[in-house]
Amino acid sequence: RLEKFRDPLRKIQESGRFVLSLSGLLIVTIVAFTIPLLLSLTPVHRLPASALEIAVGIVIGPSGFGWVKIDVPIQLLSLIGLAFLLFYAGLEINLHRLKGRLLIRVGLSFLLSFGLALLVGYLLLVEGQVRSPLYIAILLAATALGMIVPFLQDAGEIETDFGQLVIASATMAQFGSLILLSLFFSNETTKPGIKLVFLGGFLLLVIAFASVLLSLEKSKRFAAAFLKLQDTTAQIRVRGAFMLLIAFVTLAEILGIEVLLTAFVAGVLVRVIDPEAMRTHPLFHHKLAAIGFGVFVPVFLVTTGLQLDLTALFANPSTLLHVPLFFGALLLVRGLPALVYKPLVSSRQAIATGLLQATSLSFLVAGSQIGMQLGLITRANGAALIAAGLLGALIFPPCTITLLCSTEKPDADSAKAHETV
Repeated sequence: RLEKFRDPLRKIQESGRFVLSLSGLLIVTIVAFTIPLLLSLTPVHRLPASALEIAVGIVIGPSGFGWVKIDVPIQLLSLIGLAFLLFYAGLEINLHRLKGRLLIRVGLSFLLSFGLALLVGYLLLVEGQVRSPLYIAILLAATALGMIVPFLQDAGEIETDFGQLVIASATMAQFGSLILLSLFFSNETTKPGIKLVFLGGFLLLVIAFASVLLSLEKSKRFAAAFLKLQDTTAQIRVRGAFMLLIAFVTLAEILGIEVLLTAFVAGVLVRVIDPEAMRTHPLFHHKLAAIGFGVFVPVFLVTTGLQLDLTALFANPSTLLHVPLFFGALLLVRGLPALVYKPLVSSRQAIATGLLQATSLSFLVAGSQIGMQLGLITRANGAALIAAGLLGALIFPPCTITLLCSTEKPDADSAKAHETV
């Protein structure tokens, strides 16, 4: 007799767990909707919504009130949100500008950053705070490209020379650090040499993808079909972009390559094969931004806050002193080398670039988790690193806006004076 009720009871239990999962996701979406709305209605609208979404994620997560725990639906949407951030960053970078003096300056800035980061890492090793100076150097030298692109987008700077400089410098730092982290401190047991082979194989696959997509783009038949379907319910270009993104993320899982790297490459690939998108179909980027930043990215940002372990941070009062220590290290390592950009932009814009380069929260979250799993860093220091990154994400973007506004004001006053004369 009990057999008759076993299957229905199991279905009821599974249904209950599913509803519980959706309730957590519901809270996350409520936070994502409320934060930007409240910011627009208050005087503190200059604060970045992304940093506040992470902060509220801490409050509602296991370290706060415990209202939300990371489950499969939240984890999946968060992964897609992170991948989309890097995809969109790749989509917005203009490779034609990344050459000559700009490329040299960006490369020099990253080398200086990494050198300073290694110095800080060895000083922390002497003090007994870390076990691997190289690991800490990689974390400190990185930049959260995915957090900078939305900021530049909202500030209207993404297509300016300043915006492209910031994206180029963040790209170099993000993926230079990411490749080093993948090669030397990955969860996989694969040796660095074999991982280089996998990266080479991935590059060959990207070239093959590009060749196929370019041939389709040049085909008049396919071009006419894309033009016909791009603004209908088919939304063929948007579907194709997300198909390519998911394909590259899946490829990353198969080859053991970091998802961040493949997602960025997918965005760059779309930009390369469709360089005239803003002229021939300008709504394409807006549609992608609406889907990504309206659905997936907020889930990733709130989930980042859910992952912060405040218990480990406050377990020992001395650990709290590491927060300003790591905060100062981030500002030194990423802010000081931005002075090499002074020949390309104004002094204020160079300082603003340095502040944005020091914004590296999402990378610190991912990197700290890897370090704690490998025993390279304690949970307390991992939490202190993330807290320092969160503090920077709350402080650096508003300071950047202030610098940019003070840079534009003299230009406006100068133009007005010239007009009067």
